[in-house]
Parts: sequence; structure tokens; C-alpha cells
Amino acid sequence: LRFSCRLGGGLVQVGGSLRLSCAASGSIRSPNYMAWYRQAPGKLRELVARISTVSNTNSAASVKGRFTISRDNAKNMVYLQMNSLKPEDTGLYYCNLRQYGIDYWGEGTQVTVSS
Repeated sequence: LRFSCRLGGGLVQVGGSLRLSCAASGSIRSPNYMAWYRQAPGKLRELVARISTVSNTNSAASVKGRFTISRDNAKNMVYLQMNSLKPEDTGLYYCNLRQYGIDYWGEGTQVTVSS
């Protein structure tokens, strides 16, 4: 199972927006969860948002109301729309797929929010 990630722009000013997307390929089965995690320098990787096959979502309190996760099951793609970005949103963002209790990771993409 592989991920191919596209980043809609690595550097943005405070208050700006970015859209991340990832396409998964390979032996993908339902049900599964797709998610975005991030890791800031010197910190542990944390969950940003997760979405199920039937589009139930949950997200970190720090991004509620600003970030929206969505998916396209036909294309095996997951998206993260990030609005009202803050400097604390800076970090490496990873897409993730969990199926049958196994985690698959995409390569990280850098998001930098400048003040």
C-alpha cells in the first residue's frame, strides 16, 4: 500500500489557507480510516483529523473550526483544508491509513506558517 502526497504550498502567512491531499494505492479495503497527523520540531507526532470510510470525522481541539478533513473513496484520496492558519500549525504533515489495525504512512510534507 502506497501514498502519494501533494502539498498545495509549503509556506503561508498567518491567517492564510492551504489544502493538502494524498492518494493511496494498493490493497485498500473497507472499512478503513484515513487521517492526517503532524509533528512539530521537538514534539511528538499528533493526530490532526481522522475520517472513516463513511465520512465520520474527529479532529484535534486545536484545529476545530479551522481544518476540514474529507475523502473521495472512489479515488482513495484524503484531503485536509486548512484555514486561518497559525504559527503553531507549523510542522511536518503525514497522511495515514489504518485498516485491519495496521497503520500505513505517507511521506511527510512541510507546512510553515510565518507571522
